[in-house]
Amino acid sequence: MYAIIATGGKQYKVSEGDLIKVEKLDVKEGDAVTFDDVVAVCNDGDVKVAGDVKSASVSGKCVAQGRDKKVIVYKYKRKSGYHKKNGHRQAYTQVKIEKINA
Repeated sequence: MYAIIATGGKQYKVSEGDLIKVEKLDVKEGDAVTFDDVVAVCNDGDVKVAGDVKSASVSGKCVAQGRDKKVIVYKYKRKSGYHKKNGHRQAYTQVKIEKINA
């Protein structure tokens, strides 16, 4: 059984026991997390979407808060001597999926 959830502008395919990294959520480590925006649920080949999953939710537990590896952003324009180097570290929340309530 798996579900497709939407959070932070992205969609994730999750099963029970999965560890996923999502955009930073305002929760502390060890707190419960519930995802109510379920796009689809599949149970042994039986796929439910749209109106069939309005009441579905996915519950999990926050395992860690952190920041990803640095991504280098380099802007450059030829002939004008313009160049700019920046770095970015995206904040994330690591969630362990515990139950799919379909």
